[in-house]
Amino acid sequence: MLPLEDIRNRAMKWLGNEFNEETRNEVREMLEKDEKKLVDAFYQDLEFGTGGLRGIMGAGTNRMNIYTMGMATQGLSNYIIKQCGGSKGIRVAIAHDCRNNSRYFAETAAGIFSSNGFEVYLFEALRPTPALSFAIRYYNCQSGIVITASHNPPEYNGYKAYWNDGGQVVAPHDQGIMDEVRSISSVTEIKFGGSKENIKIIGKETDEAFLQEVLKMRLNPEVISKQSDIGIVFTPIHGTGGTLVPPALKLFGFKNIITVPEQDIPDGNFPTVKSPNPEEPDAMKLAIRKAVDTGAELVLATDPDADRLGIACKNNSGEFVLLNGNQTGALLIYYILSQYKDKKKYKGNEYIIKTIVTTDLMDRIAERYNVECFNVLTGFKFFAELIRDLEGKKKYIGGGEESYGFLPGDYVRDKDAVASCALVAEITAWAKSRGKSLYEILIDIYL
Repeated sequence: MLPLEDIRNRAMKWLGNEFNEETRNEVREMLEKDEKKLVDAFYQDLEFGTGGLRGIMGAGTNRMNIYTMGMATQGLSNYIIKQCGGSKGIRVAIAHDCRNNSRYFAETAAGIFSSNGFEVYLFEALRPTPALSFAIRYYNCQSGIVITASHNPPEYNGYKAYWNDGGQVVAPHDQGIMDEVRSISSVTEIKFGGSKENIKIIGKETDEAFLQEVLKMRLNPEVISKQSDIGIVFTPIHGTGGTLVPPALKLFGFKNIITVPEQDIPDGNFPTVKSPNPEEPDAMKLAIRKAVDTGAELVLATDPDADRLGIACKNNSGEFVLLNGNQTGALLIYYILSQYKDKKKYKGNEYIIKTIVTTDLMDRIAERYNVECFNVLTGFKFFAELIRDLEGKKKYIGGGEESYGFLPGDYVRDKDAVASCALVAEITAWAKSRGKSLYEILIDIYL
């Protein structure tokens, strides 16, 4: 820990004219009235790690604000320019979630990228993280970022960096970007301002292209058409899932999609939950209550940036129970592999991916269907890296991790709760066509 005098000196530098008035006022108030807050805000720099930035929002070197985020963006820009031999022809995509300041941060980052001479593709409003991953490849971008702190508490925000394959940055780019970010010693090095002619606002066209890829994941349209009225409650928990999950379910053929009005509204304060995390039973309470009231058969939820999903289904006693990430992954892999076999879709080069800490049941399912299963380190960036390395040699058909993330297909290179929700709904319809529930299919897998 730095001595208090050094911390105060660090804070005093943030009273300069290069910082906006709001920031200066906040720092001044900490210096005069709140020593504890001052220490926490300035005792260290908010570290740009392999996953980007994540921290509490506010003024200070250890906070998420336009200056710490700006240094990250400038460092990333510098690295891209070095890798590409100049700024000409460089494209980047930007998305953001529902959190407080997310749009402000996204627009600020767009301005910095454009000031560096890049062509910027900025989503018109909040969008899921998988849509950002898709947009990078769709628009042939060299890089991209998403402003999100996933399921962290409301006071947090974050920044994740992606490379040209649509996956989060991995070696050697991760270290190269971190080195460039650390080399920026002053906010005066950030190219604020922006060049509006370099910023393209994207939305509907990208959404439609993304959803068409999601639709390709559907395996049994005829089953869905016969079970299209099954009740599905969906909640985005105030986040981005509301933009694309209901359209994906409708595109698959489901007609009885029930929302939770209190949680449909994007809100970075997440007023109806303690934590916007579909792993937490509390976050699913309103949706389950709605399912009970409406007689629905399935409850689906996504976290704020819609890369992870939560599921509740009825057990053999008719009570809603939550599935964990391992169960979700096993269900999805079983369904995909079994349907590939039934429809004679196998060409002999298919594979799935799981992380080393995810249930071995997925290995066993793959073995049962003679499909190769790769175990990678924790993090979907390692999925993306392997998919890229095997492109053109083997066919990726699905994979997941115990922390509620799953990716069917390779049009996205990160966790995709949009397509995963649609597929879970399809499995529910398929189970019903066989006289079973989703829960009973899970028991069948165990047996």
